[in-house]
Amino acid sequence: MREPLPPRRTPDRQKARPTWLLGRAAARSSALLAAAFADHGDGLRGYHYRLLAALEQWGPESQADLGRDTGIDRSDVTGALRELEDRGLVEREEDSGNRRRKIVSVTPAGVAALRRLDGVLDDVQKALLEPLSAAQRRQFTEIMALLGDS
Repeated sequence: MREPLPPRRTPDRQKARPTWLLGRAAARSSALLAAAFADHGDGLRGYHYRLLAALEQWGPESQADLGRDTGIDRSDVTGALRELEDRGLVEREEDSGNRRRKIVSVTPAGVAALRRLDGVLDDVQKALLEPLSAAQRRQFTEIMALLGDS
């Protein structure tokens, strides 16, 4: 599916609606992230980052639990983990208690890749929030967290 084009004009009755504004901000954020991963991600994408971050923070986990915890579809988790494993960034081993279950862990190379991607994402955050003052950035982040948790 093709990315939607940014609108050339927006009807006045829509311009100030929070849902419209959030959608535009999300579209800009997604575009910045996609470009940053394309330019500096060494072939890795956002869901690779999310999986590596989850494994680094929470430790080894089954593929199924990892998918549920990160909100990534099961089939997408399997493919992404295969890509990460091929690069030596994660390891998958049979669970001794259930041979059909795979336990995934991040490797030292995966932690290093995660640290490098942290820098890429830090740059995206700066670009996204550049129009805001430091106080506005903190306030924006707090408000977005409230809206996301509601």
